[in-house]
Amino acid sequence: MKSTKAELAQRINTALLLIRKYNSTSEAVSIMAGQYSISKRQAYRYLQEASKVGKEIAVPDSKIAFTVKLSRKLVQRLREHAKSSEKKLSEIVTQSLEDFLQNGRGRRQEKQ
Repeated sequence: MKSTKAELAQRINTALLLIRKYNSTSEAVSIMAGQYSISKRQAYRYLQEASKVGKEIAVPDSKIAFTVKLSRKLVQRLREHAKSSEKKLSEIVTQSLEDFLQNGRGRRQEKQ
């Protein structure tokens, strides 16, 4: 089974820590294989990748699905935009919401 992006990042970070902690690659491979219940061959690949990267990488936030109700026309426009921009719907909605919240438009204004 293929690792998620978050699992991949975490395993590369672990491999980097093991490389720094142990002088022996075989020891780091054995520990990594045991910790994640993976083959020594796969553990070695993570160690190689960690060596290439050379620094910890950010672990992506996990994603969840949630349901919202939008007008039919808005959904149609969103799908058309996704198709023309060759982006996924979730990418467009995520970016739009992040922009909205970062610009402070998502805050309630206090009554005066």
